[in-house]
Amino acid sequence: MTNESWLAAIVRRLTPYVAFLAAFVLALLFVLSLTSCQTGERPAVSLSLERSAKSPSDAAVTIDEEYIGPLGYVAARGVRLPAGKHRITIEKHGYFPWDRLVEAGTAPVHFDVTLEPIPD
Repeated sequence: MTNESWLAAIVRRLTPYVAFLAAFVLALLFVLSLTSCQTGERPAVSLSLERSAKSPSDAAVTIDEEYIGPLGYVAARGVRLPAGKHRITIEKHGYFPWDRLVEAGTAPVHFDVTLEPIPD
């Protein structure tokens, strides 16, 4: 008989099974992380703003209280909006603010923007 203890013998016999089980659990976690990433993302739709000639191109565009850029740039490039409700605000000193609440779904969203000057 060898000098191997009974505990060492059990560990030696179970090691391949434990390694297999650990590999299986890691593979399962990897697959689950891939599927949760795919279902967790919400599709984005395009938002286009068309600036009228009398609207200043340097007016500030904010979406959900986050500054996006000047109106001229946003009108030329467009923006991707995640699906859901969003507040679009365009402001410039000396003009009435332009404010819209939009529900982005699957279709592109388009607005004609005209900023009206505040009368003296």
